[in-house]
Amino acid sequence: MLKKKFVPCIYLYRGHAVRSLKDISVVETDPLRLVHLYNGNNADGLIVFDMSEDCEGDEAHEAALDMIKEICAAAEMDVIGAGNVKRMEDIKKLLYAGCQKAVLDFEDEGNAAIAEEVSLKFGKDKILASYEKAETLTAHKELLERYVSELILMNPHQIRETEKSVSLPFFVQVNQIALNKLMEIFAYEQVCGVTGNTINDNYFEIAALKGLCRENGIMVESFDAAYQWEDFKKNSEGMVPVIVQDYRTLEVLMMAYMNEEAYARTLRTGRMTYFSRSRNELWLKGETSGHFQYVKSLTADCDMDTILAKVSQVGAACHTGARSCFFNRIAKKEYEEAQNPLQVFEEVFNVIKDRKIHPKEGSYTNYLFDKGIDKILKKLGEEATEIVIAAKNPNPNEIKYEISDFLYHMMVLMAEKDVSWEEITTELANR
Repeated sequence: MLKKKFVPCIYLYRGHAVRSLKDISVVETDPLRLVHLYNGNNADGLIVFDMSEDCEGDEAHEAALDMIKEICAAAEMDVIGAGNVKRMEDIKKLLYAGCQKAVLDFEDEGNAAIAEEVSLKFGKDKILASYEKAETLTAHKELLERYVSELILMNPHQIRETEKSVSLPFFVQVNQIALNKLMEIFAYEQVCGVTGNTINDNYFEIAALKGLCRENGIMVESFDAAYQWEDFKKNSEGMVPVIVQDYRTLEVLMMAYMNEEAYARTLRTGRMTYFSRSRNELWLKGETSGHFQYVKSLTADCDMDTILAKVSQVGAACHTGARSCFFNRIAKKEYEEAQNPLQVFEEVFNVIKDRKIHPKEGSYTNYLFDKGIDKILKKLGEEATEIVIAAKNPNPNEIKYEISDFLYHMMVLMAEKDVSWEEITTELANR
């Protein structure tokens, strides 16, 4: 049985979120504000429709992709990119912007024609198809079932016809419907989620609607806890300590305590909630500062008396403004610290970015930035050639030096083009 998803969407037009694909009245001038609202209300995903028009030229399309990139960076859920797809390059741009999946509009024969190509290039699991009429599914049934993972039905009156036509799971775009009617839609076996303005307008009800689904025997996306509160060994105050780590860097951020209610609310909302012993009350991390912690995983230790939480940390974890609460060094013995490769890359990259913002006289990095992109590319090409030459030399040190030179110049290029290591590593992980 499919777990049902509540998936808001953003209709992106000229940098703003508008009402729908057919109504360009502005509902939010800053789409990122909507992303943060959806993050905080436990949305299961996000669909972004690029509504830039052909008559506006490539600049409008590129501006929309830049905004989609920002949306993907801010979203704590999977983002699906849709709209303005005409060729495989457009699918690539959506995925490279950070979208986990991209949508082909199968009402457009041109989109249907490239389905096989993009599916073989990026993987079937990355490709969805949208459609208005069930006849579209019938006409492309074999193509869809071979090269597409999910569908987006843009017309809620075609649910029964869709289930008769294909075996694929599908989202339903619903713009106006009574919330209790969602239960009827979710009852269809192949419906995997609902999107559209019904969700957009009621994002603050998602947690309650999930509860209603569970009451009606409908499975929904949630943190399914393998252990109940009774399974933990509590301290003398009836609480369990929680160690919090950044899920990307594994940096230890803080330690706090949970009681039963905090544990239950964390599981229900997907945001770390603790019990403040000093204030004697529940404490949603980030409620006043905006520095929320979104749960990635919760793990109990061998004695079941401590929880390790891996989180996506917004801003600083510490109330002092420090990223981590652990900065007061007590003592340290001299030793060679193990180098985290990504941390080394980040540190060097940060120096390069700082040189760009704060030029330093005599800096070779600033020399490259001053000369511009052509000089940077020329040096990168030269260093690539040096790697090839060094690889023919039996001395392994030589290739080590040349690769290091290449990576430095590559990071200068990354800074020039505003590409981060996180984007690179995410792309590699996705592959």
